[in-house]
Amino acid sequence: MNTYLIFVTAMLLLILLVGLVRVMRGPTIADRMLASQLFGTVGVAILMIIAVVQQQAALLNTALVLALLAPLTLITFVALGARKL
Repeated sequence: MNTYLIFVTAMLLLILLVGLVRVMRGPTIADRMLASQLFGTVGVAILMIIAVVQQQAALLNTALVLALLAPLTLITFVALGARKL
């Protein structure tokens, strides 16, 4: 089971690297913002996998807090974009 979780974590890190490329090169600001949202999603997933492997409930709580805070960046982006129109 741990081998499978390590493989899933490696794939998530690969997705994170692809997202980093999109943040750096993204043709529009919206593309960059959505790619940065990917960091929050993948971060939550990785924290949850580590919490299961290490059997630590504190990491699950941290992942849940990150899951609640990550959409705030998107809300802020949308609110600032609406002001510019």
